[in-house]
Amino acid sequence: MKREIFSYPRYQKIALDIANAIYKGDIKEGERLHGRSTLAGRYGVSPETIRRAIKLLEDVKVVQSTKGSGINVLSKDNAFDYINKFRHIDSISTYKSTLNALIAKKIEIDKEIVKTINKIVDYSSKLSNINPITPMEIEIPKSSKIVGQSISDVKFWQHTGATIIGIRRDGAIMLSPGPYTTFLQDDILLVIGEEHVYNAVKSFLNEK
Repeated sequence: MKREIFSYPRYQKIALDIANAIYKGDIKEGERLHGRSTLAGRYGVSPETIRRAIKLLEDVKVVQSTKGSGINVLSKDNAFDYINKFRHIDSISTYKSTLNALIAKKIEIDKEIVKTINKIVDYSSKLSNINPITPMEIEIPKSSKIVGQSISDVKFWQHTGATIIGIRRDGAIMLSPGPYTTFLQDDILLVIGEEHVYNAVKSFLNEK
């Protein structure tokens, strides 16, 4: 993958470009570079930007700028060292970007974990009063096939797993109805059982 350096200031990019040219041999040790004005025209920047670029290379002894003599190339090896220094900086920058992205993902994951935990706690609290001996009230639909039949006839427990502990009828509650009690339209059944029996009873009452 080609290494990008677009995050660097313009003068640093120019310094790296000159250092690469020296390292590759396009510009030889001992040669003199063009003057700042010529370099400024070549790179399309101001002479001040070229001055800053050359200063970077001077500081690491890649070139030497002498008044009246121009800019001379000192060392191909130093140019190589300078290039490597920025490669390391670029690598660290890449690692930091990757780390920041991972941290951002972790924050989002942590938020989702907290949301999920809150949902679990909320759901658990809603079910805290539901247990196998808490009666559930289920109304018999008008069109239900069990209307007019007895508890024994329809094999209620065998089909649903629920136990009928009472029937609410005409505003009164009939407790512990016997097996021969007949279901009437608009009866409300009071049943107990595991949580799944509610859906089982509803399905059974609505069977055609």
